[in-house]
Amino acid sequence: MGTNGGGRRRGPWTVAESAVVYENPWIRVRQDTARQAAGEETVFGVVEMKPGVSVLPLADDGRVHLVRVYRYTLDFDSLEVVSGGVDESEPPEDAARRELREEAGIEASELVDLGAIDQLTEVVVSPNRMFLARGLSFGAPEREPSERIETVAVPLAEALRMVMAGEISHAASAVLLLKTGRLIGI
Repeated sequence: MGTNGGGRRRGPWTVAESAVVYENPWIRVRQDTARQAAGEETVFGVVEMKPGVSVLPLADDGRVHLVRVYRYTLDFDSLEVVSGGVDESEPPEDAARRELREEAGIEASELVDLGAIDQLTEVVVSPNRMFLARGLSFGAPEREPSERIETVAVPLAEALRMVMAGEISHAASAVLLLKTGRLIGI
């Protein structure tokens, strides 16, 4: 399972050895042994996730449509923007539209690209593209039977208050909500 780093450079470090120690369809865990020019050696544990998207549907009435989803890792229901993984060779815009439809039953006539976020940069490689969705139409979600997701509509100002109060703690959700508030002047 190990791979030789072959002297590959990463910033001030030279990778001496790199090995995948765990992998499933969603994440890969890698352990790198690296050396600085002065000879100091250390081990880095890196979790690599497939790229993701986060989408904030903003309706004409000023309400945002969030999802409340149970997060096994945290053992509680988390209020978040619509988020999900990008399938291999799928454009992020297509993934955003698919996730909106699947999780919330929402179609958007406009997607505004609000850039990317790198979450937990000290340990996790988790590139996430953020979108504001406008021109919404509503239908039935296309959720997997195992998904426990509830759609929650709140005024954008209330969602921003929830971010500031720590009631919305999902990183991409907080950043996307704050960027949207700034963009539209709230």
